[in-house]
Amino acid sequence: MKPRQRKQYFRNMKRSDDSEREKRRKRRRLLQELGEQRIPYLSPADPGFQELWDSSYAGLALRQSSALPDGLHERVQSALKTLQRRGCLLRDLVRVRDRDVFTAVSRALVGQPGYTYRYLDTRLFTIPWHCEGEEGQKDEKEKPCCDSDLRDACKALWELNQFFCSDVKLQTNARGVKRSRSDTENSEETAGEGMCEESVKDRLVEEKQEKEKEEEEEEDSGQGCSHSSPPSSAPPPDVAGLVQFNITLINYMDPTAMTQLKEEPYYGMGKMAVGWHHDENLVPLSPVAVYSYSCPAEPKNEGVTEKDGEGQNKEKEKEKKGEGTSKEELKVEGEVSEKEEVQKEKACWRVGLKVAWDIHTPGLALPLQSGDCYYMTDDLNRTHQHCVLAGDTARFSSTHRVVQCCTGTLDYIQKRSSEALENLHTDPEKNTKSLKSLLPSALQHIEDIHNEVEFEWLRQYWFQGRRYARFCSWWTKPMEQMEKDWKEMERMTQLLLAVVEDENTAQENRREMADILLNALSDRQQHRQTWRDRCQSSLAQTLPPEEAPVDRPYWSNEDPDMPLPFDLSEIINRVESLLWRM
Repeated sequence: MKPRQRKQYFRNMKRSDDSEREKRRKRRRLLQELGEQRIPYLSPADPGFQELWDSSYAGLALRQSSALPDGLHERVQSALKTLQRRGCLLRDLVRVRDRDVFTAVSRALVGQPGYTYRYLDTRLFTIPWHCEGEEGQKDEKEKPCCDSDLRDACKALWELNQFFCSDVKLQTNARGVKRSRSDTENSEETAGEGMCEESVKDRLVEEKQEKEKEEEEEEDSGQGCSHSSPPSSAPPPDVAGLVQFNITLINYMDPTAMTQLKEEPYYGMGKMAVGWHHDENLVPLSPVAVYSYSCPAEPKNEGVTEKDGEGQNKEKEKEKKGEGTSKEELKVEGEVSEKEEVQKEKACWRVGLKVAWDIHTPGLALPLQSGDCYYMTDDLNRTHQHCVLAGDTARFSSTHRVVQCCTGTLDYIQKRSSEALENLHTDPEKNTKSLKSLLPSALQHIEDIHNEVEFEWLRQYWFQGRRYARFCSWWTKPMEQMEKDWKEMERMTQLLLAVVEDENTAQENRREMADILLNALSDRQQHRQTWRDRCQSSLAQTLPPEEAPVDRPYWSNEDPDMPLPFDLSEIINRVESLLWRM
């Protein structure tokens, strides 16, 4: 059996790089096709806004602030301010186009204990939300992992999460009923074309497959899709069940503190706080729910000035005298009113949406008042992209998601570690260690896990410095245990090296084992150097000590407690030389 050519973590990194290159290529082609033109976009004040929303953005739902239960706004907004005050909201040092950059937005992850969220080669670790009756909110000493302020804040966010779980289901089901009625009416009007329910399903499946195929093949038009508007998709298959958001990504940004915000390039929508993107690593077809809170600020150009008051008094006098208004005056007033409306909208925070890589469908810009919520449901996150357009004041958002938990939880990586360590045998009498199985498939599996633990968990955790331990102790003990398990995996690699260098090992098995070992060590050496470079980058050096990346695990090559040196170049040369002689 041939060994895998890529480890799981390495496949993820390659996929991320390929995705970035593909996005850059699409963006270049789209901008070339547009030239100096701008694609139109619609806001609520524009004619046809609602029709565009219904036809091309049906998966978007807005819930105004009044829809939330009494008292929930106050608790959630207090929680968000607490996270900020306690220093939990920090800018992430992420990887974009092979270089490190700070996010414009400060973030924290709150959610199910032991869950993580990975984006832009960065893994965030949850501060557990303290829900009623939930285990796992205490540290190894059975003490609460957070102080009372943070516990209350996280509990308020859990309450918001519970509301979203039930409300998104209700909204999706209501929209599904409305869509079904509309489809029934349409089918009655076009009875001559009569299609049975199975045929309709088949047609939708075919359209979806064709669309995916065309997106993959990348048509010369550069749109990335064949439809000017995406066909309405069926609700997610699990819509009948309760939506279970398992994390929320808390964001904070103050546009006045930013030296430079990029202009939205396709539509001219204004300054972007977050550029165009799909949300990553979510369960397919799962919804996203967002709570928006704009911090109170002094009103700008609002209210009635002395000059405005004089104008209003004159208008009232005109009305009393029965004086009319000329068409020219009406026209001028209309233009002024329209400009004021546009300026007022741009002062608000807005979410922008567009059909992915499509220059024919107008974009949508939805203003958000403080306390408003919006949902992205069905396949909207897959077929569309969204951005966040900066307003005039600071803003928090709580973005609730259903993240992929197959590879991103503590439970998952602990099970993987246990699988690897099962192949380590310890002789209780001699206190010596050996490998139980030398099957190539087993060895490959162990080395894959070894690299995954080191580069997807340990180094990801310590790259974010000591930020988690400062305000939450939940991850401290699990990461200590993970490092102990990883050290045992280092011992297993040392044992494999001894077997490979043993002249008594069968030649055929020896060569295959040496190949597996060389690939694992080469990848390990490369990624250790990458993480060292990231920890020592000029941007990393600007961070305060409690937030600065820590290059861990790290040890000197002469450390007697470590089975293998940190720098693997000499061992790699030995294995390469051995393979040459075979």
